[in-house]
Amino acid sequence: MDNIVYGVPLPPRVKTAQPIEDFKLLLTFDNGERRIFDAKPLLKFKVFQPLQNEQFFKSVKVAYGSILWADDIDYCPDTLYMESVAV
Repeated sequence: MDNIVYGVPLPPRVKTAQPIEDFKLLLTFDNGERRIFDAKPLLKFKVFQPLQNEQFFKSVKVAYGSILWADDIDYCPDTLYMESVAV
């Protein structure tokens, strides 16, 4: 995967996503960093309300350097990196 667009390096992309407690995800990025993303703030938005179902939340998949769920629910990889905290 080419990590440069218009001569500018892309922020890190997600390689793995593991659901952990309290609607958080342990993410591993392609730069080797492991970070925790708290998805709870998203649950108040209509598009993300299906994630309130814990089983559905745990069905997260990684695709195209980001995360996604069924029903076309996904999240920007750049924002995932910026809003997550290093482990």
